[in-house]
Amino acid sequence: MEDVLADERIPPHPDPREVTLQQVLEALVDPVRRGIVTQLRDSAAAIKCGDFDLPVSKSTATHHFRVLREAGLIRQHYAGTARLNTLRRDELDAVFPGLLDAIMDAERARV
Repeated sequence: MEDVLADERIPPHPDPREVTLQQVLEALVDPVRRGIVTQLRDSAAAIKCGDFDLPVSKSTATHHFRVLREAGLIRQHYAGTARLNTLRRDELDAVFPGLLDAIMDAERARV
């Protein structure tokens, strides 16, 4: 019964093969969302929503996580009451080879 409840809390995730390039680029146009993706790329483990270093309110951060999830960039799951985030790197690279690296490298070069 507990597993069923946990599964009901997990938001839907699109199949990256069904996500368009337009969706990915629109998700990554925002600097806050690029910051989330960068932090996930640089992390060896999943990150709790509240553990990100973000310059926005909790409700705005929730919006950014939803946009990234719906664009197929991140996967969210629960561990207890914490919502954890991981980058869907391998899946994205299979559909859009080199795209994530190109965008993140360009961002890093600007800083």
